[in-house]
Amino acid sequence: MTELAPPRAPGRVLLVSGLAMLLAMLAVTVFGPLIAPYGAAATSPDSLAGPSAAHWLGTDSIGRDVLSRLIVGGRTTLLITFVAVSVAVGAGLVLGLLSGYVGGIVDELVMRTLDIVFAFPVFLLAIAVVAALGPTVPNLIMTIAIVYTPTMARVVRGPVLSVKRWDHVEAARSVGVGEFAIATRHVLPMVVSPILVQTSLTLANSIFTVTALSFLGIGPPPPDPNWGGMLSEARQFMELAPLTVVGPAAAIVFATLTFIVLANGLREMLDVGSR
Repeated sequence: MTELAPPRAPGRVLLVSGLAMLLAMLAVTVFGPLIAPYGAAATSPDSLAGPSAAHWLGTDSIGRDVLSRLIVGGRTTLLITFVAVSVAVGAGLVLGLLSGYVGGIVDELVMRTLDIVFAFPVFLLAIAVVAALGPTVPNLIMTIAIVYTPTMARVVRGPVLSVKRWDHVEAARSVGVGEFAIATRHVLPMVVSPILVQTSLTLANSIFTVTALSFLGIGPPPPDPNWGGMLSEARQFMELAPLTVVGPAAAIVFATLTFIVLANGLREMLDVGSR
């Protein structure tokens, strides 16, 4: 029996780097109210002030501390992203497993329904749903979940179609193991790798979608800050106070890059074919 070679060094580096970036981001987000030097809504007489000992990233147009709002705003942005992607992964897992394992008319019905959603550009569909339902946090979570569920279902369905024909699955069926137990115990564990990689990529895409919707004014309503909303508010003052734009833009880039690095690390570590 041929032994698998150990994971390649770049895969380990990417995975460790992605996990370190993720832990740092989560630590700042979770302990945001304790770390932030000021309240997100606290104002000072100095508006559009530059960096100083009191305000490391300066203040915005009404005198609020940019750093504090950046830290607190990450909670809203990441909360929407993580909850929405969790819902999308759960729904996609159920639909993809059901479609791929059962097959037949069930497969056709599920996939043709998802194809209707999949036919629309993700961002345009998100704008349409949020505009129809209203820009609240629950509606944003539901919108992100809806637009990314078809992708997750397709990622699950493909490997399931192959794995359900493997010898160990047929052996389990031959000794009387129920179909539900086979699907959850013998098929699902074999498709974990692509699910993890796609989840990381979906988190990166969702960060962009959430912040873009907020930038267009259909994100979480004030007074709670969020990165996209901060970027939208600051764009008209970017020449006078560039850090009001650089701060949220850098946070968005860092969060997106974190999940992309993590996804690539997971792909290298979990992809048996590349070892």
